[in-house]
Formats: sequence, structure tokens, C-alpha cells
Amino acid sequence: MKKISLLLVASLVLTAVSFAQPGGGAPRVTAEERVARIHQKIDSAFKLESTKLANLDTALTVLYKAQDAKRQELMAGGMPDRETFMAEMKKYTDAQDEILKAVLTEEQFTIWKEKIQPSMRPQRTPGGGRGK
Repeated sequence: MKKISLLLVASLVLTAVSFAQPGGGAPRVTAEERVARIHQKIDSAFKLESTKLANLDTALTVLYKAQDAKRQELMAGGMPDRETFMAEMKKYTDAQDEILKAVLTEEQFTIWKEKIQPSMRPQRTPGGGRGK
């Protein structure tokens, strides 16, 4: 009986410890990693000149670092309301579109928005990604 009780308590403690671990989600992708993914997708899809790609990389790196700083600023005071947060992040999405429009033709930009960009969004797992 003591062994069963001890085993039960040990399993409860281990379960509690496993749920208390930090890192409830995937780590944030750095600005450089995001730029590299976009660079690879655009280069393989449209074969742009290297100078255009270099300018695109620079502009997107600056933009994503500013976006990350703004996100940290908004989250520093606790979780902001969804509307405020989304409005602020939309400014950066619009800026990204403007940067891409300056590099891509209208047809290429349409292909980017309709086919390539949606395929780059993280895929959510059913059940919120909780353990298997």
C-alpha cells in the first residue's frame, strides 16, 4: 500500500513539474531568420537581381527589428487589448507590402500575396499543440 501511495505521489509531482515548465510556445523567429525565409522564397520564385534582393534584405531587416521592438514595448506593460495590438502590427504588415511592391512587379506582388505568403504562415496543430 505504501509503495502504491508513494508511486502515486511521485507521478503527481512529476506531472505538476512538467506543466510548470516555461516555454509555452515556439520560440520567436529572429528578424534575420524571417528575412532569410522571404529571400529564399522570392529568389526561387522570381529570380530577382542580386542588388534588388540585397536592398530587400536590408529594408526587411530594419522593418522586422522595429516590429520586434514595438511588440516588446506593447507587451512590457502586460498584454495590451487585441485591437490596439493588431492595429500596431498592421502598420508593419502594410510597410512590408510597400517594400515588396517597390521590388516586385505588380504581377509578382499578386503571386506573392495570393500564393507564396499564405504558404509561409505557421501551421497550427489541432488541440493547440498540447503534448502527444
